[in-house]
Amino acid sequence: MLQGDDGVSFKCCVTIQRLNSSGLAATSQCIRRASVSLERNEFKEIVLRVHDGKAPRNFTLRDIKLFTRFSKDGKCTVKIIPDNIQILISDCPPDHLATFLKTLSIKHLVWKSSKPLTDRDKFLAGLPRSFATISPLQQKDVQRANNVRNRACDQQLTSRPERTNNAMNERLQVKRPRADHDESMITSLHPSKKHIFASSSGRKLSKEQLSVLGAVLGGKNVFFTGSAGTGKSFLLKRIVGSLPPKSTYATASTGVAACHIGGTTLHSFAGIGSGSGSLEHCLELAQRPGVLQNWLGCRHLIIDEISMVDAQFFDKLEAIARSIRRSTEPFGGIQLIVCGDFLQLPPISKGKDKPSFCFQARCWKKCIQMNMELTEVRRQTDQAFISLLQAVRVGRVTKEITCKLEMSAAHNIERDGILATRLCTHKNDVELTNENKLQQLPGACRQFEAVDSNPKALRTLDTQSQIENVLRLKVGAQVMLTKNLDVQRGLVNGARGVVLDFPSANQGLPRIHFLCGVTEVIKRERWVFKASGGQLTSRQQLPLKLAWAISIHKSQGMTLDCVEISLARVFESGQAYVALSRARSLEGLRVLDFNPNVVKANQDVLLFYNKMTKERLLLQSSMDGFYNKENPPK
Repeated sequence: MLQGDDGVSFKCCVTIQRLNSSGLAATSQCIRRASVSLERNEFKEIVLRVHDGKAPRNFTLRDIKLFTRFSKDGKCTVKIIPDNIQILISDCPPDHLATFLKTLSIKHLVWKSSKPLTDRDKFLAGLPRSFATISPLQQKDVQRANNVRNRACDQQLTSRPERTNNAMNERLQVKRPRADHDESMITSLHPSKKHIFASSSGRKLSKEQLSVLGAVLGGKNVFFTGSAGTGKSFLLKRIVGSLPPKSTYATASTGVAACHIGGTTLHSFAGIGSGSGSLEHCLELAQRPGVLQNWLGCRHLIIDEISMVDAQFFDKLEAIARSIRRSTEPFGGIQLIVCGDFLQLPPISKGKDKPSFCFQARCWKKCIQMNMELTEVRRQTDQAFISLLQAVRVGRVTKEITCKLEMSAAHNIERDGILATRLCTHKNDVELTNENKLQQLPGACRQFEAVDSNPKALRTLDTQSQIENVLRLKVGAQVMLTKNLDVQRGLVNGARGVVLDFPSANQGLPRIHFLCGVTEVIKRERWVFKASGGQLTSRQQLPLKLAWAISIHKSQGMTLDCVEISLARVFESGQAYVALSRARSLEGLRVLDFNPNVVKANQDVLLFYNKMTKERLLLQSSMDGFYNKENPPK
């Protein structure tokens, strides 16, 4: 089991404060690298144990209050009410902290309902001092907590008959919680606030993904790859959530990819512009205030969409890291977690020069300790379509594949007024198509302006996200979600829909009918970005964009239900594959002008992957041989 996966132990920074009668800190102790664990003492009470490497400090959690507003940033506060002590947790892996808080909330609620022992009972018991790690959260714990909350709520309804009708109506209404704030940890300690704990923990990692996560948490420099739809972005988010926030920098080669993982662009992190200048000039740029802190504070550097980073830029980054950090270790001792598919979009080449891939960098082999590949496709479920895409990925197009893709031109994929999104090779075509289609619609145009926390960061927000500063809509406009709102109901990033109206009862917000069958009024959502210098900035806007057309570059990471593709103007290796692999199924795909000649795979990349596959099989064979020697057949 990976550390922290059980939700009862992790490492972080802890500050222990004893408060005076005014609620101010009378004493304060900071432990920068503490081990925190959730345990039970001999009386089955929940105890928070904080280890500083010497003697552990124990805090019995009888009456507590949790402050979890910044839990997604790895921060929270546990206030122990009778002892007037508060424990400030920071720099904790966010996923581990979320599991810890949920475990604590539910276990504490169940424990309080079981009539804890009095001080007299404890004295008479005469039990020796002991601690045992609390058991991980199970389905029965969730059910018990829900039962406790239901009983408490029913008692309140019985004691206040004049409010029964209103309260019952509230219980029947199900509201979608805000995506940027989870109150489950707070409400668990306040039964009067009706809330039912969810029992599912979301999509689980596959064995392949767990293997990659284990290597990362083991401190290895890892490059992991896989074809489109194998869950690279999903795994990357789990990796980000499993590492300490202060020293982890999540970056990507493009703003859109960076937005998907809640990070910033690699160029913004590095602070050296395009990197086209001399190494000496780049070093000067990297030592500017704000940028320098990135390089010195980084212990784990994540780079997504590595296929679009060229070799020369990667070599310069490695040299800068060693120089600034004054270390002879590869990349100055920073752990690298690199992700992408070199058979997708390549680096932008200058003139007629061939693209220079990152794996061709001089420092690649000494920087990357493990190459790992995800092979289980999760986006598509039709094995025939998966096989077709795998062949296109490596540049193979048979007569059968050509026939299937040519026949797709006749697919009728429009439904309920929702038209197919056209994937275009050029950005200008996208903007022109969307603008013309919007103008052709009758009726008034509604304009929705974003609310930015820092208007000066407007350019950064525009380049790092798909959320537009100004969104213009009409009834009948084809739109696409740009954020996961409710995965179970199909309201996911890339979900297609059409604007039905702008109900005045909902402040004129757009009501959208989606292809998944859901009709929903879409409200503003909040995105948080890291600007230069590590400062956080946010944007509030409708999670929608016009979807008559979208560029192939902007579609990376998306899953589209109905997509129309024109490949006539394909100009890069891997571009046709990226476009085709956005489709969830062959039935939801329409290729207008398929030509087998546009399907290309870079030969240098194919050689790299073939070599990587041989090395993996050789290692696997040697490991199998080792285990067979250790455990010979009887």
